[in-house]
Amino acid sequence: MTSPIRLRGLDHLVLRVVDLPRMLGFYCGVLGCGVEREQAAIGLVQLRAGASLIDLIPVDGKLGRAGGAAPGKEGRNLDHFCLAIAPPWDADAIIAYLREHGVEPGDVGSRNGAEGEGPSIYVSDPEGNVVELKGPPSRSA
Repeated sequence: MTSPIRLRGLDHLVLRVVDLPRMLGFYCGVLGCGVEREQAAIGLVQLRAGASLIDLIPVDGKLGRAGGAAPGKEGRNLDHFCLAIAPPWDADAIIAYLREHGVEPGDVGSRNGAEGEGPSIYVSDPEGNVVELKGPPSRSA
């Protein structure tokens, strides 16, 4: 089967953080990112980094607690990274292709990314790193 996945680039990455104000100071104050969106209820701050996003999720928030130990030698700080997929987005073809290659995809869902809300699928690489495959933004978004 020919791959239905054509990569366009990095959409976003998600960092688990211990000290959100300090991280905001670094990414916004030092590197020049801007806060694009905040979702306090789930513990998420999205920063604009050019055409991509850097999402910060405090380890004591709803999303952050799901990732286990806090960042450090024994805990991971990268929750996942997201690759933008070029149109057309064909979820059924992508799922079939992944399964053909021994990769079990997660559920297809509509999620926010650097270009807006659109379809995505989560997979894990052979060493357990989570990769989100993100389709183009929905026309209604």
